[in-house]
Amino acid sequence: MKRLANKVAVITGGARGMGAATARLFAAEGAQVVIADLLVDDGEALAASIGPAALFQRLDASDEASWHSLIAATEARFGSIDVLVNNAGVLLFRTIAETSKADFERVIDVNLLGCFLGVKLVGAGMVARGRGAIVNISSADGMKGANGLGAYCASKWGI
Repeated sequence: MKRLANKVAVITGGARGMGAATARLFAAEGAQVVIADLLVDDGEALAASIGPAALFQRLDASDEASWHSLIAATEARFGSIDVLVNNAGVLLFRTIAETSKADFERVIDVNLLGCFLGVKLVGAGMVARGRGAIVNISSADGMKGANGLGAYCASKWGI
Protein backbone atom coordinates (compact mmCIF):
# COMPACT_ATOMS: atom_id res chain seq x y z
CA MET A 1 0.00 0.00 0.00
CA LYS A 2 1.21 3.48 -0.81
CA ARG A 3 2.11 5.73 2.11
CA LEU A 4 -0.48 8.42 1.27
CA ALA A 5 -3.30 6.23 -0.02
CA ASN A 6 -6.74 7.71 0.74
CA LYS A 7 -5.23 11.04 1.83
CA VAL A 8 -6.12 14.46 0.45
CA ALA A 9 -3.21 16.90 0.33
CA VAL A 10 -3.18 20.62 -0.46
CA ILE A 11 0.13 22.04 -1.62
CA THR A 12 0.39 25.82 -1.79
CA GLY A 13 2.86 27.24 -4.27
CA GLY A 14 2.30 23.91 -5.98
CA ALA A 15 2.59 24.89 -9.63
CA ARG A 16 6.39 24.96 -9.89
CA GLY A 17 9.62 24.04 -8.16
CA MET A 18 9.46 22.37 -4.75
CA GLY A 19 5.67 22.54 -4.70
CA ALA A 20 5.32 20.75 -8.04
CA ALA A 21 7.83 18.10 -6.97
CA THR A 22 5.85 17.61 -3.76
CA ALA A 23 2.58 17.28 -5.69
CA ARG A 24 4.07 14.66 -8.00
CA LEU A 25 5.57 12.70 -5.11
CA PHE A 26 2.38 12.79 -3.05
CA ALA A 27 0.32 11.63 -6.04
CA ALA A 28 2.81 8.81 -6.69
CA GLU A 29 2.37 7.80 -3.05
CA GLY A 30 -1.41 7.58 -3.53
CA ALA A 31 -2.66 10.99 -2.38
CA GLN A 32 -5.26 13.08 -4.12
CA VAL A 33 -3.49 16.42 -4.51
CA VAL A 34 -4.71 19.98 -4.79
CA ILE A 35 -2.19 22.22 -6.49
CA ALA A 36 -2.86 25.68 -5.06
CA ASP A 37 -1.13 28.62 -6.72
CA LEU A 38 -1.56 31.95 -8.51
CA LEU A 39 0.15 30.50 -11.60
CA VAL A 40 -2.95 29.22 -13.38
CA ASP A 41 -1.37 27.90 -16.59
CA ASP A 42 1.46 26.08 -14.80
CA GLY A 43 -0.90 24.71 -12.15
CA GLU A 44 -3.47 23.45 -14.63
CA ALA A 45 -0.75 21.82 -16.76
CA LEU A 46 0.71 20.07 -13.72
CA ALA A 47 -2.71 18.83 -12.58
CA ALA A 48 -3.43 17.51 -16.08
CA SER A 49 -0.07 15.71 -16.16
CA ILE A 50 -0.80 14.02 -12.82
CA GLY A 51 -4.30 12.99 -13.87
CA PRO A 52 -7.62 12.55 -12.05
CA ALA A 53 -5.94 12.43 -8.64
CA ALA A 54 -5.02 16.11 -9.03
CA LEU A 55 -6.95 19.36 -8.99
CA PHE A 56 -5.65 22.86 -9.63
CA GLN A 57 -7.18 25.60 -7.52
CA ARG A 58 -6.15 29.24 -7.80
CA LEU A 59 -5.04 30.51 -4.39
CA ASP A 60 -3.81 33.86 -3.18
CA ALA A 61 -2.28 32.59 0.06
CA SER A 62 -2.50 36.05 1.63
CA ASP A 63 -6.28 36.30 1.12
CA GLU A 64 -8.66 34.64 3.58
CA ALA A 65 -11.54 34.44 1.07
CA SER A 66 -9.23 32.64 -1.35
CA TRP A 67 -8.50 30.03 1.34
CA HIS A 68 -12.23 29.50 1.92
CA SER A 69 -12.71 28.93 -1.83
CA LEU A 70 -9.83 26.47 -1.86
CA ILE A 71 -11.24 24.50 1.05
CA ALA A 72 -14.72 24.39 -0.51
CA ALA A 73 -13.38 23.25 -3.91
CA THR A 74 -11.18 20.60 -2.28
CA GLU A 75 -14.00 19.21 -0.16
CA ALA A 76 -16.37 19.18 -3.14
CA ARG A 77 -13.92 17.18 -5.26
CA PHE A 78 -12.04 14.95 -2.80
CA GLY A 79 -13.48 15.36 0.70
CA SER A 80 -11.75 16.64 3.82
CA ILE A 81 -8.12 17.76 3.79
CA ASP A 82 -5.67 15.40 5.52
CA VAL A 83 -2.40 17.17 4.69
CA LEU A 84 -1.47 20.81 4.12
CA VAL A 85 1.94 21.80 2.79
CA ASN A 86 2.37 25.56 3.21
CA ASN A 87 4.95 26.09 0.48
CA ALA A 88 3.82 29.31 -1.25
CA GLY A 89 6.48 31.97 -1.04
CA VAL A 90 7.92 35.14 -2.49
CA LEU A 91 11.68 35.65 -2.71
CA LEU A 92 12.69 39.30 -3.03
CA PHE A 93 16.34 40.20 -3.69
CA ARG A 94 16.76 43.76 -2.42
CA THR A 95 18.63 45.46 0.37
CA ILE A 96 16.55 46.95 3.17
CA ALA A 97 17.31 50.42 1.75
CA GLU A 98 15.95 49.34 -1.65
CA THR A 99 12.88 47.54 -0.28
CA SER A 100 9.67 49.55 -0.31
CA LYS A 101 7.06 49.15 2.39
CA ALA A 102 4.72 47.62 -0.22
CA ASP A 103 7.37 45.09 -1.27
CA PHE A 104 8.06 44.14 2.35
CA GLU A 105 4.34 43.74 3.06
CA ARG A 106 3.87 41.56 -0.05
CA VAL A 107 6.61 39.16 1.08
CA ILE A 108 5.28 39.02 4.64
CA ASP A 109 1.68 38.64 3.42
CA VAL A 110 2.42 35.65 1.19
CA ASN A 111 5.17 33.93 3.16
CA LEU A 112 4.03 34.48 6.74
CA LEU A 113 0.38 35.56 6.72
CA GLY A 114 -0.38 32.93 4.06
CA CYS A 115 1.14 30.24 6.24
CA PHE A 116 -0.86 31.50 9.25
CA LEU A 117 -4.12 31.47 7.29
CA GLY A 118 -3.50 27.93 6.06
CA VAL A 119 -2.80 26.66 9.57
CA LYS A 120 -5.83 28.50 10.96
CA LEU A 121 -8.40 27.66 8.31
CA VAL A 122 -7.33 24.20 7.12
CA GLY A 123 -6.21 23.30 10.63
CA ALA A 124 -9.69 23.98 12.01
CA GLY A 125 -11.09 21.10 9.97
CA MET A 126 -8.26 18.84 11.06
CA VAL A 127 -8.87 19.65 14.72
CA ALA A 128 -12.60 18.96 14.28
CA ARG A 129 -11.82 15.54 12.74
CA GLY A 130 -9.06 14.80 15.26
CA ARG A 131 -6.42 14.14 12.58
CA GLY A 132 -4.27 15.74 9.94
CA ALA A 133 -0.76 16.99 9.25
CA ILE A 134 0.58 20.43 8.38
CA VAL A 135 4.05 21.05 6.97
CA ASN A 136 5.22 24.67 6.98
CA ILE A 137 8.13 25.30 4.62
CA SER A 138 10.67 27.72 6.02
CA SER A 139 14.30 28.31 5.09
CA ALA A 140 17.77 28.23 6.57
CA ASP A 141 17.82 31.93 5.66
CA GLY A 142 15.30 32.46 8.45
CA MET A 143 17.91 31.27 10.95
CA LYS A 144 20.99 33.05 9.65
CA GLY A 145 19.82 35.88 7.43
CA ALA A 146 21.33 36.75 4.08
CA ASN A 147 22.49 39.94 2.40
CA GLY A 148 19.77 41.36 0.15
CA LEU A 149 17.04 39.10 1.57
CA GLY A 150 15.79 41.08 4.57
CA ALA A 151 12.06 40.70 3.90
CA TYR A 152 12.39 37.03 2.93
CA CYS A 153 14.53 36.20 5.96
CA ALA A 154 12.13 38.00 8.30
CA SER A 155 9.17 36.04 6.89
CA LYS A 156 10.95 32.69 7.11
CA TRP A 157 12.11 33.40 10.67
CA GLY A 158 8.47 34.03 11.54
CA ILE A 159 7.50 30.60 10.24
